[in-house]
Amino acid sequence: MSMTTPPGWYPDPHQPSVERWWDGSAWTEHRRPPEHARAAPAQQGFGPPQDGTTVMPVTSRGSGRAKVVALAVAGTVLVAAIVTGAVVLTKDDGDPQGGTPAPSAPVDSSPSPTGSKESASPTADADPDTLVDDLNGITLPVPEGWEKDDDSFGDAAAIQTPDIVDCPGDSGLCREGTVTSSTVTGTDETDPKALALGDIEDAADAAYDTDKLDNKPYGGITRHEKVKEGQVAVAGRSGYFVRWRVHTAKGDGGYVQSLAFASSVGSESMVIVRFNVGAGEGAPPVSDMDEITDGIRSVDDSATGGGVGEDVGATP
Repeated sequence: MSMTTPPGWYPDPHQPSVERWWDGSAWTEHRRPPEHARAAPAQQGFGPPQDGTTVMPVTSRGSGRAKVVALAVAGTVLVAAIVTGAVVLTKDDGDPQGGTPAPSAPVDSSPSPTGSKESASPTADADPDTLVDDLNGITLPVPEGWEKDDDSFGDAAAIQTPDIVDCPGDSGLCREGTVTSSTVTGTDETDPKALALGDIEDAADAAYDTDKLDNKPYGGITRHEKVKEGQVAVAGRSGYFVRWRVHTAKGDGGYVQSLAFASSVGSESMVIVRFNVGAGEGAPPVSDMDEITDGIRSVDDSATGGGVGEDVGATP
């Protein structure tokens, strides 16, 4: 019976010298150097073996038979490497951006993830009331009236409101609420307050200003005001959040929030969770932001506390 490969770090099918995050259904853009790089002695005239085969070195001493055997083994490895490369190149023309599984992504036979601390342990995600983000080592609760986005991939895990409505601005479809979690990249900043304050404007623009197709589904942002901000305990770690009320040229606008904290697993990378909830009739209550924040847990400890008002309190 075919089984889907669980999320984890595996050799990148396009660049075997690095490892790449497989989210359970597709390759993401997260890459890292392998923790235990294999070192193999180079053979004159040949590249390093790619399949783990041991190649006997050719020395200037020994019988002619030994040299022939060594050369034959090296030749076999070279042919195997060429055939393997040809198969990968032939099969991979449908994945120029790495968004779909490469042929080396196993289905029937799952490779073992590296045993490094940074590897996220795959966690069961069958519970419709819990979203598991293995990459960032957290789980998020799915409030009543929300659903998990089963089609999310790449560097973000998401929950969303199920109903899709016509956008009040440019043509398109909009949702009344979305929440995404992603790894902080492009900066060495580790202060949750600095990260949250630096992200909130981008979060507002992404939700209510210009979308990825350069459309303005709400006619653009006209103004905003800060609702609140402050420290917050997230999965037992100190975090910081900033919440804005956003007004738009068309429609009712909504609320956005940026929440930053350090993951409690692996390399303890910084995580940003973005929230947006509409302000119009039929939108979920803004208190759902607090419910989700309060329910974020580490995948290593489902009992870890967190949320507004626990351990550290929110400030106006």
